Amino acid sequence: AMAAGRSGLLHATTGSGKTLAVWMGALLRRQPRAGLQVLWLTPMRALAADTTRALQLPLAAMAPGWSVGMRTGDTPSAERARQDRRLPAALVTTPESLSLMLTREHAREELGQVHTVIVDEWHELIGSKRGVQVQLALARLRRWFPAQVVWGLSATLGNLDEAMATLVASPDGCLVQGRLDKPLV
Repeated sequence: AMAAGRSGLLHATTGSGKTLAVWMGALLRRQPRAGLQVLWLTPMRALAADTTRALQLPLAAMAPGWSVGMRTGDTPSAERARQDRRLPAALVTTPESLSLMLTREHAREELGQVHTVIVDEWHELIGSKRGVQVQLALARLRRWFPAQVVWGLSATLGNLDEAMATLVASPDGCLVQGRLDKPLV
């Protein structure tokens, strides 16, 4: 679905491989050009470091030459300055850091190569002020780049259709559900 340019929501249990599944889809969409191509939003700075490490693992085999960076409130100023000169191909960041990036004078040009946005732990964000912040950021990106693909990841959502439509701003998203072998009460 990602390779075909569709947005959606991947809902599966913890430990089932959601991160790598969506990352592989994003890598299939990669373009032979420099610049930031994938934005990965995470609600927690601690999760950002783990996600960055996980995304770096398959790069040597699948996307040599690609780099993954991280930008949160904890990112040292020297690293931010380095990213200001040259963004990595994929950037793991928080809703707050993305909002700050969108306010920059040249934001449209800096984010112009982004073809995929992944929102990790969508259940943590939806229905909160930070979730609204994500929705506003995505609305701006969609306005600038209508062909951009947005995917959400979650393990604990009950209202899947509504959560997906809220994230992708359309009822026509692709819902991918993992198999659940245990009964829910």
